[in-house]
Formats: sequence, C-alpha cells, structure tokens
Amino acid sequence: MYTEADYIMLSTLQHYQYCPRQCALIHLEQIWSENRFTAEGRVLHERSDSREAKREGRVRTVRTLPICSRRLGLSGQADVVEFHEDGRVFPVEYKRGRPKKNRCDEVQLCAQALCLEEMLNITIREGALFYGQSRRRHSVAFDNELRALTESTIIQVHDLFTGSVTPKAIYSKKCDQCSLKTACLPQSCTASRSVRKYLAGMLRGLDEKDAQHAVCDDSGSLSE
Repeated sequence: MYTEADYIMLSTLQHYQYCPRQCALIHLEQIWSENRFTAEGRVLHERSDSREAKREGRVRTVRTLPICSRRLGLSGQADVVEFHEDGRVFPVEYKRGRPKKNRCDEVQLCAQALCLEEMLNITIREGALFYGQSRRRHSVAFDNELRALTESTIIQVHDLFTGSVTPKAIYSKKCDQCSLKTACLPQSCTASRSVRKYLAGMLRGLDEKDAQHAVCDDSGSLSE
C-alpha cells in the first residue's frame, strides 16, 4: 500500500510508455510546451470534462470521475465511465489523433480499470479508447498480458520518481512530433554525437581556423 504522498498520476503511465525521458521532463523537471497535437488533445478533453452524470436507457454515464488505487499508488480521473444495469463497468478514455503503434494509451486505460476494480471490488473485462480523428471507439480487452504490462509500467514509474534521474534521450521519428523536442534535444545525445567526438571536432575546427589566419607579413615573416 502506498501513502497519498507517493501517488503518481495516471497520465504519467502513458507518458512513460511513450517515452521515459518525456515522462521525466514533464513530471520531474516540470517542463511543458504545447504544440498543435497537445492543443488538440486538450480541447478534446475539455469537451469530455463536463463533470456530469446522466442516464440513457440502461446505462448511467459519469464524466471526469476521480479514481485512485492505494495498492498501486495511482490517482487521477477517468474521462468517462459507463455503469450498466447488468453490473458491467466500462471506462472510456478520450485521445486525439488515431490509434498508436505502441500500447501507451491501452496501459493508461487499463490502469483506470485497475483503480475502479479496487474501488468497487469488481472485475472489469474491457473498456474503450475514443480517438478524435476517427471519431469512433476502439475496444480494449484487459487481458493478463495488458494487466502485467500495466503493473510493470507502474512500478517503473515509481522507481523513476524515487530515483529522480531523467533518462538519456534516444532519438526516433516520434520525437519530431513531441512538443518537448526543443527542451529535450534528442538528436544531440545520439551515439554519433558523443561529447568526445564533439570536442574533437571543435579542436579540429580551431586548428583549421588558426592555419587560415596565419599569413605572411610584408617582411616575409609569419604573423597571426
């Protein structure tokens, strides 16, 4: 069991799965910058964050529901949770864009389910991710594989926050769409741009510059 002081936000799991360095920059170093993609995501969440509860037929829908887990040390809110008359509880997470190649969004949604299971003493089999670009839901089954990945990610994020060390940057194509690219400078930390090679290049440049400035004066002697 964790104390409330050690709780981590549900959103950190998505950030960590997407990029551990991004997670550390946002939540350890408190660095944030917005671009078109983050702005679109914020607007999409603002539309769903009405904090209202309503009933349609046999389903009661609650928006922006606060949730937590003492066992996992998690807290945050679920965008939408549907409570069905047959006892099913169905969480829905809103995301901009389209489904990602990795499972970062699924991990965040599964963590919400784990919180709800602990709070309500139930088992939740599935939920959904709603993507703004496709305007449709994508079902997510909370199977053993996803649950294991989610709990492993939670432990890794707790360890990251306890150690308070920001991971080194590893450049990939997804970095080009990250709003923190300027602060992160991922391409400056690649193997081909090590400090040793950088300094060696600087020294070579200085030697070439000195050679170019060495000219003969009128007396035929060398001067700089």
